Amino acid sequence: MTSTQGTGGGGGLEGAVVAVAGAAGPAGQATLLRLAEAGATVLAADADAERLATAVDAAQSAHGGATVVGDTVDLLDLGATREWAARAEKEFGRVDGLIHLVGGWRGSAAFAETDLADWDVLHDLLVRTVQHTSLAFEGGLRRSGNGRFLLVSAAGASRPTAGNAAYAASKAAAEAWTLALGDAFRKAGGEGAPPAAAAILVVKALVNEQMRADRPKAKFAGFTDVEDLAAALTRTWSKPTEEVNGHRLWLTPQP
Repeated sequence: MTSTQGTGGGGGLEGAVVAVAGAAGPAGQATLLRLAEAGATVLAADADAERLATAVDAAQSAHGGATVVGDTVDLLDLGATREWAARAEKEFGRVDGLIHLVGGWRGSAAFAETDLADWDVLHDLLVRTVQHTSLAFEGGLRRSGNGRFLLVSAAGASRPTAGNAAYAASKAAAEAWTLALGDAFRKAGGEGAPPAAAAILVVKALVNEQMRADRPKAKFAGFTDVEDLAAALTRTWSKPTEEVNGHRLWLTPQP
């Protein structure tokens, strides 16, 4: 048995309702545009209200008929995150995806110089927000029948380096949490396909047009363009849930 393809019978995102956490950065902006282009209703959240408004306006302008809604949500507050998820499902009748793009990086020159304050910051940004969004949206994604919880992670989580201990550990924890959600979806499917999928898209690092303009001589070898990431994220809805759930989807060579 395979899962239902798409949400409107078209095997894609037409008519789907997808929430994007951390929507105001370059990856978020590219993802909003791609989702709107695919016909999804997009619920964008970020802590930076000004940048969020800019990202939402850009997606709406590029795709005039699209519904793109911005909401400033404190993802470090579980109650506020649950309210966001409940509001989305009540207003739009369903929720078919949560894309987690909240990011951040801190590192050190050497392992012995690691500042544990960096761990505290990264734990909140990279782990706590994953915990809160997954707990808040899990029920709605199950009810969707073709839901997605998508985490963007880094190859460094699988091969941590001395100066990236806090970052790699945070990413690894977020991956483990996401895979546990995937196991919950698997169990919910019983003998059939899971009703939703949780997956991890792995990159070395991300690059965008502004970065290339700022550093015209840089090669950014192995980096994933934010537009390519957005395309990969949206493609997961065209595959059966059992082909996506519980998997790491590598967008860079696997170490």
